[in-house]
Amino acid sequence: MRIHVATDHAGLDFSQQLQRHLAGQGHDVVDHGPAEYDALDDYPSFCINAAQAVADDWAAGVEALGVVFGGSGNGEQIAANKVPGVRAALVWNLATATLAREHNNANVISIGARQHTFDEAVAFIDAFIAEPFPGDDRHVRRISQIAEYEQTGDIADKDVLPRSGSAVPVLLQPGEVPPTPSTPPASRPVGFSAES
Repeated sequence: MRIHVATDHAGLDFSQQLQRHLAGQGHDVVDHGPAEYDALDDYPSFCINAAQAVADDWAAGVEALGVVFGGSGNGEQIAANKVPGVRAALVWNLATATLAREHNNANVISIGARQHTFDEAVAFIDAFIAEPFPGDDRHVRRISQIAEYEQTGDIADKDVLPRSGSAVPVLLQPGEVPPTPSTPPASRPVGFSAES
């Protein structure tokens, strides 16, 4: 199976060790970065690239999964889930690793490299890769609803709020009014405060 791997600086050592482990098991491992340690690197592009490669492989008929790492794994999961068709699950034990596949047919997992030992993380990943999706009707139905909403903004025969075009700002200062989609927020450095 092809396994796409990405991380940030917090998971770089894990990622390198994991790639050797997976290759030793006969998997085709693709590294999406980073190539070297940089404490100021930005994980979104690495994780999005790994997730997009998983989606592209499936579209081409190639069975693939993805593994993304970070300090907590939260941001990496969020980034991976921005790719249409990707179902990235945050995994923190063996049960969540297997349930991610069994119930959600997850195709990417995210792990907090600062939260687990390497051996724990490898056990989660091996369990995730080994667990098949059984295709139970209820799980297929729910996954299909998520995909339908992702593609259309609606779920047939369900009460779903219509997409409004609203977006939650990255940084909102106390007392500040959220911008409308037609008026973007003023550019300011992160951490800026009117009181400072």
